[in-house]
Amino acid sequence: MTEQPTHAGRITISVDAMGGDSGPAAVVAGIAKSADKNPDIAFILHGPEAMLRKLVAKRRVLNGRVVFRDCPDVVTMEDKPSQVVRHGKQTSMWSTLESVRQGEAHGAVSCGNTGALMALSMMRLRKLPGVNRPAIAILWPSRNSQGFNVMLDVGADVRADAKDLLQYALMGASYARNGMALERPRIGLLNVGTEEHKGRAELKEAHGMISDFADQASFDFVGFVEGSDIPGDKADVIITDGFTGNVAIKTGEGTASLIGDLLREAFKYSPLSRLASILAITSLQRLKKRIDPRRVNGGVFLGLNGTVVKSHGGADSTGVSAAVKLAFTLAESGFAEKLAARVASTAELAQDAADTPSKAGE
Repeated sequence: MTEQPTHAGRITISVDAMGGDSGPAAVVAGIAKSADKNPDIAFILHGPEAMLRKLVAKRRVLNGRVVFRDCPDVVTMEDKPSQVVRHGKQTSMWSTLESVRQGEAHGAVSCGNTGALMALSMMRLRKLPGVNRPAIAILWPSRNSQGFNVMLDVGADVRADAKDLLQYALMGASYARNGMALERPRIGLLNVGTEEHKGRAELKEAHGMISDFADQASFDFVGFVEGSDIPGDKADVIITDGFTGNVAIKTGEGTASLIGDLLREAFKYSPLSRLASILAITSLQRLKKRIDPRRVNGGVFLGLNGTVVKSHGGADSTGVSAAVKLAFTLAESGFAEKLAARVASTAELAQDAADTPSKAGE
């Protein structure tokens, strides 16, 4: 008999315990961190039940806050999305999304195969009416007052035409408005330069479309932005295709890791530098926290009938906890419902834009 959640008054997050590089122990440690910080959260945990029960039993804070779904199979990083869609019904990833589809959970978190997770999410949760291509949005540390910028797409689809980029702008604006309390977010379109004559044809077309519908969709369009503006304060939301976005975030993660390694090497260079590191320990800890990619771990799938957060495959307990916190925050704010309403209200705008010749080509 299937165990039913009884988490009255709590927001329940459905978590795929399998598929990440660090295994289920890291996932359980991550949800335990979240539970310790947040009394209003509960979990449905998917994977081999016997193994998961032993891991959860070691975490007293999870007592009475976890329901198990026994799943014998796992989606690996090597599995093709098409294979998972056809044969993945017994996997923990499928089960995780099913809990959201059935209304048992308010959102889902998985560290697993991104392509498979997106394919299953589209199949089980379906796209919102009016959405052509879902997108993955991430938070990027920035100089803005809110501390982060939103960037999308970062890997849901490597290609994007002008209509897709317009839709990303609409969804990204809604995410920033509801998830970050920015009443009128600033949207920037990533390009190789800020001049309007630069870039591929679809970027020039998208520039005209987004500009035409900015006022009706309640955001400010700042035009083209460059790679240096991703962590800057020129825009709150950066729009790009999935190929470019994915390369950008992987570059950012690698750079943050390199800076940390170089700082450690620099402070070990001499006794005087080691003394300096002790004197600057508070500032160094603040810097480490500021550039730590684990703190903003979690890409949100936008454009689906439900909240899905993709955690980094290599996430440790801190990263998993950050992804769970993001899923909780969005669920608590009713983001999925607000985004659905926003997409529905702007679907007509997007259609109008698709039928209107872009000013960029005039």
